[in-house]
Amino acid sequence: MVDIGSMIADLEAESAEVDRLVADLPAEGWAAMTPATGWTVAHQIAHLAWTDHAALLAITDPPAFYRNLEQAAEDPESYVDRGAEEYLDEPAALLAKWRAGRAELAAALAAVPAGEKVAWYGTTMSPVSMVTARIMETWAHGLDVAQTVGVERTATDRLRHIVHLGHRTIGWAFAAHDRAMPDEPIRLELTAPAGGDVWAFGPADATNRITGPALDFCLLVTQRAHRSDLALVATGPVADEFLDIAQAFAGPPGGKRAASDVA
Repeated sequence: MVDIGSMIADLEAESAEVDRLVADLPAEGWAAMTPATGWTVAHQIAHLAWTDHAALLAITDPPAFYRNLEQAAEDPESYVDRGAEEYLDEPAALLAKWRAGRAELAAALAAVPAGEKVAWYGTTMSPVSMVTARIMETWAHGLDVAQTVGVERTATDRLRHIVHLGHRTIGWAFAAHDRAMPDEPIRLELTAPAGGDVWAFGPADATNRITGPALDFCLLVTQRAHRSDLALVATGPVADEFLDIAQAFAGPPGGKRAASDVA
């Protein structure tokens, strides 16, 4: 049985690492443009704060969350951007809002009764899956911030949560891109950040397989890098197609990063 307490601790650790990237940034640093088109560092943190609040509503005030869900359905292409814009504030206030919100969410997640599902965009999620999704988003947006401020982050074993989510959402990635649902499973065999250990998901006898570094797989499913810039190897047509459309997050297909110009 999954220990949600340890997963929440991983979410808090991931959030704290991103927090350290921005805690002492001057105002011009918060205004710097990140690799996400049109988003500054402030937008990245505002998005995390906004999404934490949406998750908190889903747990503590479902009617309010469903009203938000209706608004998202009316304008799915720009809803996320508008959410980030709504949460923008001067740096100190925005940082305080994010800190308070993520603490409230952690407490709410820990209190969800075992076996209960939480509404989310296009699906329902267990508290464990919700924590996993928050780890994924915090890590991905933290990467954008780190790249902008010139800090190289060290990959940790918390990436295993994102690998697991990336594998579980293979079918979703096909659906999001209007592709036929695959009828063959994909096996992942990915090397952990520290090396040595291999994280495996999927049937051992699957003919469609993806191998390579776990970090690269996480960059792919969060759409932080183009597949041509990653050391991932696909065996089989389903696995190969998935590498073109991988997406571990809810919503319409994201704006994938362009391939590097470096040969």
